[in-house]
Amino acid sequence: MDLHPIEASALHARRERVFLVLAGTFLGTLAMLNILGILRFIKLGELETASWGTLTFAVAIGVLPYPVTFLCTDLISELYGKARASAVVWMGLVLNGWVLFILWLGGVLPGFETIDPATGAMALDAASREPVFFEVRAFAFGATLASMIAYVTAQFTDVYVFHFWKRFTKGRHLWLRNNGSTMVSQLVDSTTVILITWWIGGLVAVISDERDLVPQLLALIGTAYAFKFVFALADTLPFYWLTAKLGRYLEIDSMAEYAGDEPTPPQRG
Repeated sequence: MDLHPIEASALHARRERVFLVLAGTFLGTLAMLNILGILRFIKLGELETASWGTLTFAVAIGVLPYPVTFLCTDLISELYGKARASAVVWMGLVLNGWVLFILWLGGVLPGFETIDPATGAMALDAASREPVFFEVRAFAFGATLASMIAYVTAQFTDVYVFHFWKRFTKGRHLWLRNNGSTMVSQLVDSTTVILITWWIGGLVAVISDERDLVPQLLALIGTAYAFKFVFALADTLPFYWLTAKLGRYLEIDSMAEYAGDEPTPPQRG
C-alpha cells in the first residue's frame, strides 16, 4: 500500500482510516436525522386509559438512524479513547450549526417565489402553504435546535458514563459500559428532545389540545426511549464483535490502559 508522507506506517494509516469511517458514519447520520427530524411521525399505536384518555405512541422518523450514532461513539471511545470521542462529539455540534446556517442562508437569499405586494410576504399556494423548502426549513430548524441541545447533553453523557464504567471495572464487562452508557444517555436525549420540540411547537401533529399535556409528553418520551432501549440492547453483539475484530485489525489493546499495563498490541491469530 502506498503511504502518504504524513502516514508514519501502514498500521497508522489503517487506524486513521477506520477512525474516518466511524467518525464519518456518525457525522453523516447526525446530519441526516436532523434534516429528517420531525417531518413525519410514525404511529406505533394508541392506548385508552381511564384517567388520561387516549395516549398516542409515536416516534419521529429522525429517531430511526439515531442508535447508530451511539454505536459509533462507543467504538471510538473503546478503541481510540475519550479525547477522540469527545472531539467527534464537538464536531457534531459544529455540524449542527453548519446545517442551521445553510438553512438560514437558503431562506434569506433571493429566489423565484411570488411576493404578495400588499404584505411583502411570500404568496401561498392554493392549499395555503408556503413553498416546500420553507416548510422543510421550518421543521428542520426546530428539529436541529432541539437536537443540538439534546445532542450535547446526551453524547457527552454517553462518553462520560462509558469511561466511568470502563475505569470502575478496569476494562472488564464490555457489555456493561456499552449498554449502561447508551441507555442513560438515550434517556437524557429522549426527554430533552421531546420537551424542546414541544416547546417550539413541533409536536402539533401528535399532541391533542383536548387531552392532558403531561401524559401525552410522557407517552412520547417513553416511546422514543423504548425504541432506543431496544436498539441499545440489539447493538451489544455487534459492539462486541466489532471491538474484537477491529482491536485485532488495528492492533489496539483497549483494556491495557485500565489494567495498569503498558499498551501492547494483541497477537494476531
